[in-house]
Amino acid sequence: MNTACSKGSKESGPRVLVAVLVLGSLWGLSEVLLNDAIRSAGLPWRAGILFGVGMLLMGIALGFLRKPIALPGIALVAILMKQMVVPVLGVSVLCKANSCIAVMLQATVVGGLAGLAGRRLSASRRIRAGVGGITGLLSAVPFYFIGLRVAPCPYLLSFGRPGGFAAFLASEGLVWAVFGAILFPLGHRLGERLGSPQGAPWARRPLLYYGTSAVLALFCWILAGFAMVSG
Repeated sequence: MNTACSKGSKESGPRVLVAVLVLGSLWGLSEVLLNDAIRSAGLPWRAGILFGVGMLLMGIALGFLRKPIALPGIALVAILMKQMVVPVLGVSVLCKANSCIAVMLQATVVGGLAGLAGRRLSASRRIRAGVGGITGLLSAVPFYFIGLRVAPCPYLLSFGRPGGFAAFLASEGLVWAVFGAILFPLGHRLGERLGSPQGAPWARRPLLYYGTSAVLALFCWILAGFAMVSG
């Protein structure tokens, strides 16, 4: 039994690392591409949409890996991609500080809530929707105060007035909560299907799975770099 557990642990380690790299790269790419695209198109709820995409990917990660501890690692990969603007464009680290803070807060909060929910997360769609929605509100609270101190951008400064915190929660926190409540359960369901015995490519064709994952992650980083230069 110990031998089987040891073997399973050895097999799951690379699978987790590859999933962290791929999902983090996809999250970072979505932040790079969608941020400017949404702003250029003049669409509303830009931060909410970006938050929702992150929650979709966090849901996939939890459904696939069932390891909340992996979520900050996924966020770290996304942050590193976002911070490519420093060497590529020669800008300050603070240029993307607030969005990086938001990404890490999001992953940390949803990971903590998923850990508290335990097995109930997989058993109840209502709990998954609740986790997604609560993550939006709980992420917005520290983001408001930390963002104003670390990198007070014009948008956050517009809320730096009496009643500004409540206005921020109403205009951003509630929107994040709605997107999280919708997209997190969807991602979790998709992750469960990918992690099922019938959809386990790492078990059937491990070389194809790891090779394809590496190519996908590399493609994300290259595309993000091109987007930064052309933007």
